[in-house]
Amino acid sequence: MEKNTDKGYIALLGWSLNAIEAAENFDRRYVVVAPPWAEDYCREHDIPYVPWDFERLNDRSMEIAETLRDRGVNVAIPLFEETVEWAGAINSVLLDNPRLYGQSLLLRDKALMKRRAQLGGIRVGIFEEAHDKDDVVRFLKRVNQTLLKLDGDPNDPIHLKAFDKAGCLGHRVIRTPEEVDLIPEEEFPVLMESHLDGWEFAVEAWIHDGKIAFLNISEYVTLGYSVFVPASPELERYREQITAQIEKLIKTFDIGFGLIHPEYFVTSDGEMYFGEVAYRPPGFKVFELLERVYGFNAYQASMLVFDPRATAEEVAEFFPREVVDADGFAGCFGVYPRRRVVSRLELPEEVEDHPYFESHELTSPLEETVTKRTAFGTHWGLVYFRGDDAHTMRDLLKHQEDLDFYV
Repeated sequence: MEKNTDKGYIALLGWSLNAIEAAENFDRRYVVVAPPWAEDYCREHDIPYVPWDFERLNDRSMEIAETLRDRGVNVAIPLFEETVEWAGAINSVLLDNPRLYGQSLLLRDKALMKRRAQLGGIRVGIFEEAHDKDDVVRFLKRVNQTLLKLDGDPNDPIHLKAFDKAGCLGHRVIRTPEEVDLIPEEEFPVLMESHLDGWEFAVEAWIHDGKIAFLNISEYVTLGYSVFVPASPELERYREQITAQIEKLIKTFDIGFGLIHPEYFVTSDGEMYFGEVAYRPPGFKVFELLERVYGFNAYQASMLVFDPRATAEEVAEFFPREVVDADGFAGCFGVYPRRRVVSRLELPEEVEDHPYFESHELTSPLEETVTKRTAFGTHWGLVYFRGDDAHTMRDLLKHQEDLDFYV
């Protein structure tokens, strides 16, 4: 597609073929900043590319900012959790706003993030940092003491999360002191949180000039397994409340532009609790699901709201109307083998024959023994569905948990 030199020049931080394809078909100039292993592919496919190793922020971080500035790049967009801090460091130079780096640290460190949310008057559960196993045992006991548990009552669980990893990575649920012994020493320090009973959901909000340009509510059927968009009417009825929470988040974290992906709980009495917020695309291919029902490319949407040269008119014109313009519901299920030993991939007939089934990206197993799932683990691939009824979609995604895709 022809590039418009009056529009912003964008750097994509991280390797994503879907993001690159979106940039190719968008009117902005772009460059991909990715590790050296991407170089041959970029040269072969004529993709504008700058090599960079995102291992650690170090004293060379100014170098990449200056390299991009010298090319005329206006803004850097993080595609993964690991590049959020880099985007903050680079954009603080490109946009001449040192606060952006500090803001990126808040959006990376889950403990700092919760503290900032609390300062902004946002409801969060009880949380603390743990430096060793003793800290975890103490926190588990204290939380349950606070909940007035008696001897013999089952403990309320606590959640352990890595400070700076994406989503479910490193997420453990702990119910007993014995389970604490299973945590490897190298996982510390971690964030500990009390368990919030309620309906967990995620939001994708594109922000331009400090205002919400488009807000999607993603409904989790089972966390770590399945999600669909837009949300069911039962969850969508909280849209006004959710919008107010996102506006509070924008103000608290001083977010002027970009895409945020926060997670919340709504309790049985309708109270909203903040879980965490990410400054990058969500997992579980939610961007692709949104395109299936709304028709807009969510990567291009991010490029648009990040671009300092984008106009309010252009942003308003790009996005459809939330919910009413959605053509049905799109969902996906993350497959994890249910057996300890598997030899082949076998898609269940009832899945393939279901009118909502669209496609899958499962591959044959590379080894026969399935490694034990630690914490939430990583799925082996996604199965995609699309249909016109939210409840059918929800039941269908839930049912996938009972099926064997690997036998």
